[in-house]
Amino acid sequence: MLTLAQIYLSLIKFQYIILFPVVVIEGPIISVIGGFLIAQGLMNFYLTYAIIIIGDLAGDCLYYSLGRWGRDFGLRLLRLTPRRLEKLEHHFDNHGGKTILLSKLAHGIGTTFLFAAGAAKMPFGKYLYYNGLGTIPKSLILIIIGYLFGKSFVRIGTYFDYYALFTIFLGIVLLTVYVMLAKKIQKKEDI
Repeated sequence: MLTLAQIYLSLIKFQYIILFPVVVIEGPIISVIGGFLIAQGLMNFYLTYAIIIIGDLAGDCLYYSLGRWGRDFGLRLLRLTPRRLEKLEHHFDNHGGKTILLSKLAHGIGTTFLFAAGAAKMPFGKYLYYNGLGTIPKSLILIIIGYLFGKSFVRIGTYFDYYALFTIFLGIVLLTVYVMLAKKIQKKEDI
């Protein structure tokens, strides 16, 4: 596995040639490093931004494909029973766009949602549309962070870990509130 310093040096040497495959594998931190390289005048903003968006979407499409066509494996991985799968499909039919947008904010657990979208057979066009809506601003924000604070890119990996923990915690809280509200509404409808 390459270290951040090795990736940084490779990006300086090979620039755009290596940027796409590295973004496909690990988008967020590479976006930050790309922003830093833009600040140093080593890369062009527009070209870097476009490659980062395309690479991030390509990586997300791989997760979707794994969920869609590696469905049996995914069902075991996510521990989905046929009943849970039916609920998952229903969720993505009704709330797929919101779920994909939120997954773009959830660093660390977002890939699970991308995989689940494929397993739930969310229409690919809809998946790509909402994924793009989330990827475009997220990539820009990460590039700006790298542009402004890129000298600390080694420490940024630690911040991503904190961010991942925060988004997991926030996701659990939001899911709990959602479930509680849904049960409360269901009780009122039953009366």
